[in-house]
This record gives sequence, structure tokens and C-alpha cells, in this order.
Amino acid sequence: MTMQKQMPLAPNRLDLNYQPMWQPDVVLIGSCFALLLFGLVMIASAGIDVSEQLFGVPYHFVLRHGIYMLIGAFGGLMVSVVPAAVWQRHSAFFLLAGFLLLVLVLLPGIGQEIKGSRRWIDLGPIGFQPSELAKVSMILYVGAYLVRRRAEVISSFYGFARPLLVLLVVVALLLLEPDFGSVVVILGTILGMLFLGGVKPMQFLLTMFGALALVIAMALSESYRVKRLLAFRNPWSDENVYGSGYQLTQSLIAFGRGEWFGVGLGNSIQKLFYLPEAHNDFIVAIIAEELGLFGIVALIALYALMIHRIFSVGRLAEIKDNLFGAYCSYGIGILFTMQAFINIGVNTGLLPTKGLTLPFISAGGTSLIVSICLIALVNRIHAETHRLEPTR
Repeated sequence: MTMQKQMPLAPNRLDLNYQPMWQPDVVLIGSCFALLLFGLVMIASAGIDVSEQLFGVPYHFVLRHGIYMLIGAFGGLMVSVVPAAVWQRHSAFFLLAGFLLLVLVLLPGIGQEIKGSRRWIDLGPIGFQPSELAKVSMILYVGAYLVRRRAEVISSFYGFARPLLVLLVVVALLLLEPDFGSVVVILGTILGMLFLGGVKPMQFLLTMFGALALVIAMALSESYRVKRLLAFRNPWSDENVYGSGYQLTQSLIAFGRGEWFGVGLGNSIQKLFYLPEAHNDFIVAIIAEELGLFGIVALIALYALMIHRIFSVGRLAEIKDNLFGAYCSYGIGILFTMQAFINIGVNTGLLPTKGLTLPFISAGGTSLIVSICLIALVNRIHAETHRLEPTR
């Protein structure tokens, strides 16, 4: 009797022994690598003078960023060898770990307070930001939930509401830090995943209006947020130009100086202590000043290529019935889209000023490591999905 060749089970069936051939997504990895190099060069340029003043050496920020890149690359390799089914099976554990870290960061002596926010846990030479892990844990949890309870999510409000209750707990903990930017990003990401999971349009619209009302209420609940909103409307007014609107006006000056092709790499004036956080939240303004419109278009094109590829991986996974992989890819794609849109929007004056890093570009630690690991997860999903037969 001849034995028929058996196809491997889809990863959402929890086949923990599933080991696909190594087939990296060249477009995904290539666009991510290009963004990483872009960010490394721009951090070296934007942070050189601030680094010299603060640490006595010109390349502190770029060296630290390079170390985080290496840590992220190692973490990405670890993620790449773990079957997606493992992440699905243990999604509840990661969610509980995210909750625990969000609670720990609020405790005096554990959480490190910087500029009025308690968002970091001091681990000696590095600082860990629990909100970044919370985003990942929510994506994994909701991805696994949509696989288990897809029929309930589509047919009943109760199935749709259960993950929203978990989301509200995460939002409440983030607001205690406070971290308004992460709240907006995680709300948009999870609601987008639920929409793609098949929730009824009317339920989704009502929830969207409720989330929007919540965001507006949060924005108006603190005086400093109200000042930022007022400064956003008219940053050049006498009361704002050297106050709440200072960062925005300096950013807009950088954009104006850059024109079409910029003033040249390393020749920015705004990074010379005029624009705060030039190597971090406002690095796009330095890109615009030194590389001009050409540099900004190139940056956006790289993001568009990477995000398009992430959604393509998700779509193929959905076609081949790898639902967990599909929903996770969609969530990761939405997450990167929102973070890039908000950061660039803040730098250009399209959105009110809010501290949120630009993935792969801004100087950072936890955000960079987590972003690289998320790309590795999408690449793993691509490799697993590639060997599955289409089901529709």
C-alpha cells in the first residue's frame, strides 16, 4: 500500500511540531532593513550635538541604538524559530504578563518617572517600556480569540464585547501612567482587528463612536492636553510659540528649510538645541530639513512597501485558513500604520503634539526591539502559510 504525502496542519490547529522550510519574505525583510539603516543614519545626524552636550561623546545615541538593533535582531531570530501555534496557545499567558507589567510600572520604586509619566521599568543599563509589550500581548490575545470565537463575534454582541472588556482594562492601566499615545494606538489596532474578524458593521460603528468619545474625553480631562490642543490650532500665537506650541513651530521651521532636497545630511540647524527630541519623537522634522521632500517621500514609500507586504501576508494566510496568522498580521500592519501616521502627522502639524516614536527610525529601546520581533513573527507566518494548500 502506497503512502500518500500528508500536508502539514495549518498553524491555527495548534500543530506545535510544524517546522516549515526557511523561506524569508524578501520584500518584508528588505524594507524593514532599509528602514533600520535609514533610522541609524538619521539618529547619528540628529543626535550628535545633544549627545556631545549630555554625555561628552558625539555618538552615544547612535551606539545605543545600534546595540538595541542587535538585541532586536537576536530576539527576531528567536521569534522566527517558534511556531505561530505556540504564540496562539499561550496568548492568555502573554496577556497576563502584559497586565502584570502595566501594574508593576505604576509602583513607586519599580516604575521610573520621567517628565511626569511613569512608563518605564529601570533594568540598569536599559529601560523597559511595558506598554510596548501590552500592544503585542493584545494582538496575540485578540488574534487567538477571533480563531476560537469567530462565530460568536460575527453573530452576537456578547462575542464582540468580551475582548473589549479586556481592552478597557489595558486602556485604564495605560491612562494611569499616563500614556495617551499608546491608548489611541492600541484602541485603533484592536478595533481594526475585530472589524476584519467579521463583526457586524453597526456594532463596529457604535463602538467606534464610543471609542472616539472616550478619546475626546481623555484629551479634555487634563489641562496640559487642552493646552496642546489649543497650541495645535494656532502654534504661532504669542502665548503658544514659546510654550505649548514650541516643538511644533520648530518642527515646521525644519520642514520649511528643507524644501525639495534638503540642506544636506548633517547640516540641520534645528537639531542644534532648537527642536527638543530631534533624535526621537521629532526625527521626521530633521529628515525633512536635511533630505527635503525627497527624503520624506522615500521614508513614506518604505513604510508603504513594508505595511503592504504585512497585509499581503495576512491576506494569503486567511485564504489558506491560517486564521491566527492572518489576524496577527492584520493587527501588526494596523499597529505600524497608526504609529507612523501619528508620528508623521505630529511632525507636520496635522495632529496635536503627542510623544510617540516612529517605528524603526526614532531612537528607542523597547519600541525598536518589539518592532523587529513583530516583523520576525510576520515572516514566520509567511513561511508557515507558504506551504499550506489554499482552502478557498
